[in-house]
Amino acid sequence: MRFIGMPQQGWINIGATHLNHADFLKRLSTAKAAMRNITLIPGETTYIFLQQMAGKLDLDHKTLLKEFKTQSHFKEGALVPDTYKLPRGITEHDVIALLVERSRTKQQEWSQKIFGTYNEAKWYKYLTLASVIQKEAASEEEMPIVGSVIQNRINKGMKLQMDGALNYGKFSHIKITSKRIRSDKTAYNTYKYKGIPEHPVCNVSLPAIRAAIFPAKTDYLYFMKNKQGKHDFTRYYSTHIRNIKRATK
Repeated sequence: MRFIGMPQQGWINIGATHLNHADFLKRLSTAKAAMRNITLIPGETTYIFLQQMAGKLDLDHKTLLKEFKTQSHFKEGALVPDTYKLPRGITEHDVIALLVERSRTKQQEWSQKIFGTYNEAKWYKYLTLASVIQKEAASEEEMPIVGSVIQNRINKGMKLQMDGALNYGKFSHIKITSKRIRSDKTAYNTYKYKGIPEHPVCNVSLPAIRAAIFPAKTDYLYFMKNKQGKHDFTRYYSTHIRNIKRATK
């Protein structure tokens, strides 16, 4: 099979075969020759994922980012974490078209199962909330509890004050320091601004989305990662301070 650049819409001529847009994406994703696997892990940002993809498929990172900005309806959170099989020689335009189309279809399926419908604006808000949960929770089991902390703090008019929200874009794996918290002026800084950020922080899994939609019912307002790598949750600030001291000894 010979891969060619794909126009925004209409038909593509590959030899004597004429394919429409959807068929071409299917051919790309099911081709068996010269394929490479690229995995998007839950919680990774699109910026870093496309950087990894550029290195593995010999593509241009800046062009990938430009194509994503052009083709995606969402600034972040548009891609479904998964392992994608991609053909060598694919163009930046085509790979983004494939990933965005497949992810959009999957997210619409998830929404239909949960809500019975798909409302893009509503879904985007849950993706945004889920992205903070994804960055903060130590496990899938913790996700609904983290979701409850976020909801409880919002209900009380408290700032979220969550480090994970600052791990957006190229800062995905950067340790959050007090200096970074003071210097970051974006809406991702939940130490400065109330509520969830305007856009998702990262790409999210279905368990994180479910935790955003169906948070646990708790009275927790604080949590701190302990030495076992899990979180200690509490309603009281005094207990939270003790948890911090115990974890940092």
